[in-house]
Amino acid sequence: MKFLFDLFPVILFFGIFKWGEGSPEAAQAIVSQYLSSFVSGGAVTAGQAPILLATAVAILATFGQIGYLIVRRKKIDPMLWVSLAIIAVFGGATIYLNNDLFIKWKPTVLYWFFASALMVSQVVLRKNLIRAMMGKQITLPDPVWDRLNLAWVGFFASMGLLNLYVAFNFETGIWVNFKLFGATGLMFAFIIGQSLMLSKYLKDAE
Repeated sequence: MKFLFDLFPVILFFGIFKWGEGSPEAAQAIVSQYLSSFVSGGAVTAGQAPILLATAVAILATFGQIGYLIVRRKKIDPMLWVSLAIIAVFGGATIYLNNDLFIKWKPTVLYWFFASALMVSQVVLRKNLIRAMMGKQITLPDPVWDRLNLAWVGFFASMGLLNLYVAFNFETGIWVNFKLFGATGLMFAFIIGQSLMLSKYLKDAE
């Protein structure tokens, strides 16, 4: 359930964009009614409306996630605050400047933030964040924790580059598909590969 909760803004972004792509006039009417005052110049074409509407919904969904957790008095993951800040800045710039360049950069900025946080914590602060998150579930030798942390650094750095490649070499619709299905699939594949690697140490511990 937590995985679906984390993906909620991405799923809404995908759904709203696909709806707007299939009904551009309806999307344009909604954007003109509710978002035109936030768009520089005010006028939005039918071709521009789907990405602007999807971006606005994703921003609201992220605010909604935090609001839900506050109402339920549950702990808010620091990464959710980071995600909110990044989508508010880059999504807001997309809407205000009527330019999808910024929202396309958003996943890359988020991935590279994660990679930088993991690397700086390990190299500068001498703290392994992956170990801090997983240390209660599994016991590993120190060198393995370090390699695991670096593997996540490499994964996030590579995902940031891959996002840029897809975003700026293919149509926006293809990038939206990749954002939900491609990125999520690669994340699953990486986690499965990681689990297979760690299974050796679980067997040794037993």
